Amino acid sequence: MTPTPEPTERELQILKVLWDRGEASVREVYEALPADVPIVQNTVQAFLRTMEDKRLVTHRTRGRTFVYRPAHARDRTEKSLLSSLLDSVFDGALDELVASALSLKQPTAQELQRLRELLAEAERRKGRS
Repeated sequence: MTPTPEPTERELQILKVLWDRGEASVREVYEALPADVPIVQNTVQAFLRTMEDKRLVTHRTRGRTFVYRPAHARDRTEKSLLSSLLDSVFDGALDELVASALSLKQPTAQELQRLRELLAEAERRKGRS
């Protein structure tokens, strides 16, 4: 499998819009970005062109309008970014990544329960190997 290109922070904001919508024109992406994102429509268009060059998005033509869609599924991009972070910052140490994340945010009861479920599933998979 070809590695998924890593988007910048702004490209990730644009990708989130496309993942939520499936596809969108430049104007639709621009209008869907949060109001606190300081960007103009022409800059969104420039980002989308660059993102297409990086193979993060593709487009089709609808009349005279380019309609963009993500080139990769959200989960594939998330896994690629997380794997890169895990390797480059934590030298592959998953426990250090989790400890660091827990020091930044107090987990809710629901999040703790989900972590327990994930650990139990990992233990089951380990037992099967």
